[in-house]
Amino acid sequence: MTTMDLPYLVERTLTIGASRETVFRYFTEPARWASWWGAGSTIDAKAGGRLLIRYPNAVEAVGTVEAVEPPSRVVFTMGYPGGKPFPPDASRVTITLEAVPEGTRLHLRHAVADASAREEFVQGWRYQLSLFANLVLDTEYADAAARVDRWFGALSEPEAAGRAERVRQLAAPDLAYRDRYSAVTGAAELLAQVDAMHRFMPGFRVARTGEVLHRQGAVLTGWVQEGPGGAPAGAGSAVIEFDGAGRVRSVTMFGG
Repeated sequence: MTTMDLPYLVERTLTIGASRETVFRYFTEPARWASWWGAGSTIDAKAGGRLLIRYPNAVEAVGTVEAVEPPSRVVFTMGYPGGKPFPPDASRVTITLEAVPEGTRLHLRHAVADASAREEFVQGWRYQLSLFANLVLDTEYADAAARVDRWFGALSEPEAAGRAERVRQLAAPDLAYRDRYSAVTGAAELLAQVDAMHRFMPGFRVARTGEVLHRQGAVLTGWVQEGPGGAPAGAGSAVIEFDGAGRVRSVTMFGG
């Protein structure tokens, strides 16, 4: 099978907020491969290794691994034992991973023999890669509630030097922070604003309430604020977004 045999291409590019090493593991570890495609799917991630995709509707696809270049590239053939829309080893999938500031840019190139097969896979890959991005990041952010707790804990730290150290460890350099009284960018600006909160509201503390919702590096959470003597000083919800390195890159606080 040569490139000339497969003149029709499906191409998709998306960015996933996780490292290349993390993303690449889903193409080399059978359990992670199966968590994407479906129970029973497997891959032998070496040149000549076989792969199996078992969709939730019990349809199966098979293929052969042609190249594995950690953590940047994997190539495999793909086809269907029943012959439709094409038989085993009758198409080629090339996936490349590029490290970018936002995490990993994934580029998929699926070469097939005829136009009808191409059209069938345009939406298929749009859907499957959307599932893939969610799977990777849901796994990465399985501890989303703990991440929110660490962030609010850093803002609530009563000692200024300790607060600064904790915030700088957790925040992206260009962090954007928005609430009813704040519109600041950068960790230094945020720290100055939080210092003022502690100065004018002794005992200032903010904490998570309830469960969190996560979607692709963005978290929705409830919060409650305490003021002097632990008196209630505000409550609401917040959207906290993380960058590809897991640092807080934006916070929008609703309520007050």
